[in-house]
Amino acid sequence: MRRPMDPVEHFELLSDAAQLAFIGAGFWLFAGFAALMERRRNKARDLARLERVGWVPWTTLFVLAAMIGGGILAMSLPIVLKG
Repeated sequence: MRRPMDPVEHFELLSDAAQLAFIGAGFWLFAGFAALMERRRNKARDLARLERVGWVPWTTLFVLAAMIGGGILAMSLPIVLKG
């Protein structure tokens, strides 16, 4: 009886282009999270909360993650679309 494959084994069996597509999508998910956190910081209405602005540069992280993820997806897209 065969045991089911765990996600790491399944990821290892994918082609290089498919692995890159998943990594690029992960960067875009992180970019979405960074955009959400920046919006949350900008919408702060409480004055005490405005004085304690965070130390994380969410806008910079968003831009970097979106650019890296877009570049990785652009590299992997032609091969993934061919099948």
